Amino acid sequence: MAKMTANETTAGKRGRHKMSRTLRSNLITFAIVIGFFVLMEILIATRVLTYSLRGQLVPICAYACMAISLNLVVGISGELSLGHAGFMSIGAFTGAILSVALANAISNEVVLLLVCMVIGGMMAGIFGFLIGIPVMRLHGDYLAIVTLAFGEIIKNILNNLYVGLDASGLHFSVVGTEQLGMSNGKVLLSGPKGAVSVNQISSFVIGILLVCVCLIIALNLIHSRSGRAIMAVRDNRIAAEACGINSTKYRMMAFVVSAVLAGMAGALYGLNYSSFIPSKFDFNNSIMILVFVVLGGIGSIRGGIIAAAVLTVLPEALRFLSTYRMLIYSIVLIAAMLITNTPQARNVLRNIRLRLKGSRGQRLATDVVSAHVADATNEANAEEDGADE
Repeated sequence: MAKMTANETTAGKRGRHKMSRTLRSNLITFAIVIGFFVLMEILIATRVLTYSLRGQLVPICAYACMAISLNLVVGISGELSLGHAGFMSIGAFTGAILSVALANAISNEVVLLLVCMVIGGMMAGIFGFLIGIPVMRLHGDYLAIVTLAFGEIIKNILNNLYVGLDASGLHFSVVGTEQLGMSNGKVLLSGPKGAVSVNQISSFVIGILLVCVCLIIALNLIHSRSGRAIMAVRDNRIAAEACGINSTKYRMMAFVVSAVLAGMAGALYGLNYSSFIPSKFDFNNSIMILVFVVLGGIGSIRGGIIAAAVLTVLPEALRFLSTYRMLIYSIVLIAAMLITNTPQARNVLRNIRLRLKGSRGQRLATDVVSAHVADATNEANAEEDGADE
């Protein structure tokens, strides 16, 4: 009995230690986000940040949210999705329509932006649920191909969608603006031209708040009972189903939550511009978001956020190199991929880290020994002075 109690006590200590490590890691992630916000605000206040880089702050927040959301599918659920930009486009165009349609009813821009993001996320979640019904029964390459097709379908639908607004409400057409049947109205979506009358109400502060909300939702899901079930299905689907876990249900949960977060990020992104086109959310955009996840480390929420921020601002930061900037961007991307995915490079980085820790520990031990020697010397000198007296 005593032995069982000791074992239980040891297990409890290990559990608390594990929880403390998880909490510490989460706090570091939030600290990085808040520190980035404070640093950018200081640079803006001191006018150090250029106007072009200042314009990248909202896209950085949007793509950080996209990296968090896609990590739920690729890293946590273990499925490859190649159409994530489709959910982003749903949120972006939904937000563009609502920003004009609700402008008279909601005069406060912050409240209007929050409403657009919430409804944009809900619309993306609905589409995520509908596409998830057939998709979540597939695995591997088949799932990737279907999600790729979904992203292209959404893009082509938006390329042929026309939306207008007048006193009688919204008007829709798939032929042209002439068929909208408006009287003194305003065209909101104009087919291949995309959203043409968008209220620019996005802000960096709301973007940081959205990143924090996405972090809270994602981290709580990962460390919850449902998150453990999702990861169990990822690691071994047959064993998880044998234990009574409904693999389709939990994979669908991760997929829909990911779609909702992507829709909210899309609304934030779209309302940062006066106009944007459907081709902005094509297959290349989905691949770029996937690169954020892979470069940051599959399953690493913090790494995805950092990779999204760096790769979003890097092309703009290299603009002074003119035609060579995209070449350097590609070289940096390839080098980062090789370093993070080559065992030899990882071993070199690990050895450097261990040497730094070892030298730090050695310096600390040397300081402790020196302090003890100094104390002993002082005591000896004091004793000799006492004997001489």
